[in-house]
Amino acid sequence: MNYTYSRIINYYETDKMGIVHHSNYIRFLEEARSRWLEALNISMETLEEKGYTIPTLEVNCKYKFHVTSGDTILIKPKITEYNGVKMTVSYDVIAKETGRTVIEAWTKHCFTTRELKPINMKKKNQDINQIFVNLLNMTEQENKDNMEV
Repeated sequence: MNYTYSRIINYYETDKMGIVHHSNYIRFLEEARSRWLEALNISMETLEEKGYTIPTLEVNCKYKFHVTSGDTILIKPKITEYNGVKMTVSYDVIAKETGRTVIEAWTKHCFTTRELKPINMKKKNQDINQIFVNLLNMTEQENKDNMEV
C-alpha cells in the first residue's frame, strides 16, 4: 500500500531562524508511521490490545532542505527490511509546494511483548506478519521497477 501522510508545519515547530527545528522531524516520522499503520488496520492501539509493541531502536535523519511555518510536507513511509523480529521503515519526505526532498530518513524497530521481550511476528501472529511481508514485497518490487526504467 502506497501511503502519503500530509503535514502542515506549525509556527511553534520552528526555531529562531524560522525553519522547522530538527528535533521535530522525529515526531513527524512517528506521526506518519502511526497513521500508516492505522490505514493498514493495525494501529498502535490495536497492536497493544493484542499484547504487542513496536519500540524504536534507531533513527537516522539526513537534512536536505528546510521548510517553514505554513509549509506542507508529504511523508511516504515504506518497509525496506523485515524479518519478523525487526523492521526498517524508510521515509521519503518532500516539500509539497516545491517537490524538494526535505529529509532522507529511516527508523529501525523490533516487535516485543508488553514486557518488552522480543518476539517473532512470524510465529506470534501470521495475519500481522503477512501485512509486513506484503509491504516489504511491494517496496522490493517498486525498487526493481525503478531500476528497469
